[in-house]
Amino acid sequence: MNNLPKRNMVDHIDEEDSINLKEIFNKLTDKWLFFALSVFFCLLISFLYTRYTPPTYQIKAKLIVNDDEKGGGVGKQAGALMDLGGLIGAKNSVDNEVEILRTRFLMEQVVRQMQLNIVYTKKIDFVSRELYQPPFRFNIIKGVDTIRATKFDVRKISNSKFRVTSKDFTKDVSSGDKFAVNGVGIIQLEPNQIGQMDSGEYFVQVTSIDERVASLMGQLSVAVSNKQVSIIDLGLSYTLQQKGEDILNTLIRKYTEANLSDKNAIADSTYRFIKERLNLIASELGDVENKVETFKQQNRLADMSEQGKLLVQNTGEFSTEYAKAETQVNVLTDLEKYLKDENNNKRVFPSALVPSDMVFSNLMSQYNALLIEREKQLLSDTEESPFVKNIDNQIRGLRSDILSNVQSTKSAAIFTRNKLRGQLNQAEGQISGVPQIEKNYLKLARNQQIKQELYIFLMQKAEETAISKTSNISIAKTIDPPKADISPISPKKFVIYIAGLLAGLILPMIWIFGQELLNTSIKTKDEIISHTRVPVIGEISHNSSTDNLIVANQSRSAISEQFRALRTNLSFYLKTKEEKVILLTSSMSGEGKSFTAINLGNILALAGKKVLLMELDLRKPGLSAKLGVSNDIGFSNYTITTGLKVEDIVKPLSINKNMFIISSGPLPPNPAETLMSEHMPNLIKELKVQFDYIIMDAPPIGIIADAQLLSVYADVTLYLVRQKVTQKNQLTIVEELYRSGKMKNLGIIVNDIFSKAYGYGYGYGNYGQEKDESILSKIKNTFKKRG
Repeated sequence: MNNLPKRNMVDHIDEEDSINLKEIFNKLTDKWLFFALSVFFCLLISFLYTRYTPPTYQIKAKLIVNDDEKGGGVGKQAGALMDLGGLIGAKNSVDNEVEILRTRFLMEQVVRQMQLNIVYTKKIDFVSRELYQPPFRFNIIKGVDTIRATKFDVRKISNSKFRVTSKDFTKDVSSGDKFAVNGVGIIQLEPNQIGQMDSGEYFVQVTSIDERVASLMGQLSVAVSNKQVSIIDLGLSYTLQQKGEDILNTLIRKYTEANLSDKNAIADSTYRFIKERLNLIASELGDVENKVETFKQQNRLADMSEQGKLLVQNTGEFSTEYAKAETQVNVLTDLEKYLKDENNNKRVFPSALVPSDMVFSNLMSQYNALLIEREKQLLSDTEESPFVKNIDNQIRGLRSDILSNVQSTKSAAIFTRNKLRGQLNQAEGQISGVPQIEKNYLKLARNQQIKQELYIFLMQKAEETAISKTSNISIAKTIDPPKADISPISPKKFVIYIAGLLAGLILPMIWIFGQELLNTSIKTKDEIISHTRVPVIGEISHNSSTDNLIVANQSRSAISEQFRALRTNLSFYLKTKEEKVILLTSSMSGEGKSFTAINLGNILALAGKKVLLMELDLRKPGLSAKLGVSNDIGFSNYTITTGLKVEDIVKPLSINKNMFIISSGPLPPNPAETLMSEHMPNLIKELKVQFDYIIMDAPPIGIIADAQLLSVYADVTLYLVRQKVTQKNQLTIVEELYRSGKMKNLGIIVNDIFSKAYGYGYGYGNYGQEKDESILSKIKNTFKKRG
């Protein structure tokens, strides 16, 4: 038994849900023509968009990078050449190269070389299409610092003359002429394919380099699709396939040139250092050779004695080793000076001269990589940039480490040289009898040999450096050259048409439900039912005319039939002959009380009933004015004037012989007290005897309490609700009156209904009336007839 109420409640909720879904469906289907038009226009917009939007193609390319961590293929082929002089310093990774390809500076080089900041278009099919090979070209001879975006209209006047027009510029120019434009600079018009130029409209859009670079950077994509391999995927979206391919090719070429430039910077630095040392050593070697020759001529030393030959033979090996040790000390001394020189500390280190030491080689590689990175950063940043300062700190630390390593290696080399010198002196001392002249000669010859060894060493390194430079290859290799897709990536017709269809369906729904959310007035019968339990006993359609006497003048109209239906419904409330007083009120003025009172009275009078209209809105009367009745004497006179009879205030109406009216009379200063007059009960009692129906037109109950004062005399109270005027929250008034029982036999009359918005139909249509259809209605009815 306890489950029964719960089940009923669940059934009630399900019923409400189904009603709500039905209501939503009805609202949407009622606007089917609006949906059809919305879908049509959205699809039309989609068609125009796909028809006149230039197609965008995706250009793709692939690069393979020598990544030490992932093992690219290029580095293995170049490994032997790299080891020749230790010329290649910094290690590279795919991630580093991806960031380099994304740099703005690289794209700027492409824009400048291809002059991509100048775009040529031609008007074709009502839209401008970009041209890659225009019949003429603009060459900016001298541009301003920041070029202002300017669009030029170029028209052909004759075979060699053109009219160039912009916002603030118009001039006729010939091929090869130069002209100055504010915000752009000096421009020269150069012929390209003049013979192919027709009389159509040509446009030239000139923008700043920075703006064009930013635009192309947004169209460029650089990514590594597979982290397990060292392959970089390049992509560029562009409207012209060939131009897009050329842009991507130029970008790859600029990247390759920059990469080779970084590698060649180390070789060039080493070569310059070696050439400087060679010039110095060649001079010193020449001086030593002259001294040897002069010594031989002065001492007439033609041939050496046997003792001298033995000394040369015994010390030859020591002399060679000593010469090599001395050469190493000299090279390290020069490197030490190079590192200590503040003017050279930002130059790439001459790596070909470094000793074969792994620690030193790693330090040198990092040092050169940082110097190259610093040069790249200075292209877009200043030396005060935090990033550049961080690189400077790292360079300073590495230079200190390299200097310590050089000094340590130099100390070891000096020790070896001194040891060899001691061994050489000892060997010389073991042989006696060698003439002093020959000993002096051998010292000069040894010095000559040391200089010669150093000169040969530097010559050898210079050749190795030159060979290594010619063998430098880029770290990246193009394995899939730029190629545009056959099909454009945008606009995608299918997606756009689907989007247009969805938009055509969604926009009306947003509009319909948006109106519902923003609407606070009563629009449907269901809204009335959901806010109050008071029954709806009458529904009156919208009166498109200015005639308030609808029943009298248009007795066969739909509104007249609705008043007949109201008359029938009232018979269920007024069951006895004593129940004859009908009170009309509403939430506020302007909801149609007077209109309803006049036509309800008329429909009752047509049934042969004697009807009295009482104008009891003593604050803002309007009933008498609508009926054209004088309001000099009325209800207010009866309550305050002694001796005035009922017959004196009751006036007949010309619209029907059975209709009469008691007007409000002059406006009293105290309307509420006037309605509470002691004469009021006797007046109502006497009127009930004379008339079959008494209709009281009372003030709005939502504003003042006059209607409640009159409710004690009423047998039925009709509460007027006007569609799209009465607010939803005002229905709480009638609901409170119903629950409190302050007014008996409450019923609601809905006035001024637009049938489709309200959601009802009596079946009368425009019975007895001419149809005044709108264009949309005619279209709708046409489809219905065909259906």
